[in-house]
Amino acid sequence: MATEVILMEDVDGLGLTGDLVKVADGYARNYLLPRNIAAPVTEATRRRVEKRRAAAEAKRAARRSEAEALRAKIASLGLTIPVKAGAEGRMFGSVTAGDIAAALDKQGIAIDKHKIMLPHPLKELGAHTLTVRLMTDVQAELTVTLVAE
Repeated sequence: MATEVILMEDVDGLGLTGDLVKVADGYARNYLLPRNIAAPVTEATRRRVEKRRAAAEAKRAARRSEAEALRAKIASLGLTIPVKAGAEGRMFGSVTAGDIAAALDKQGIAIDKHKIMLPHPLKELGAHTLTVRLMTDVQAELTVTLVAE
């Protein structure tokens, strides 16, 4: 069975503030409603959401402009990470999204490691191009170069 709810906050993969969505009963009852992420569909809720929608749109536009500025900063940055490697150039270990996030943090860019789209840890020296998901529709290309210490 499906329940209709109005989203009070943006939910990744589900919708934006003010959207009317159908979700499973258990998801609504056990997750969305207790956390005040969504509310049951009533006229009072609709009026309340319309008031909040304008504020949410302004907030989303501000976040988007920050993400666009960060995308430009990341695109202009060439990240070099020194790693331990043997004589033949084979790396000892690998470089993960957490390592890349730490290197970005040293450059003054705070990015959550979960936003770095890395299908598998980097295990080869050289240049690698990665995608950093800043928002749902704003992504930046980051070039990471692994060099031997």
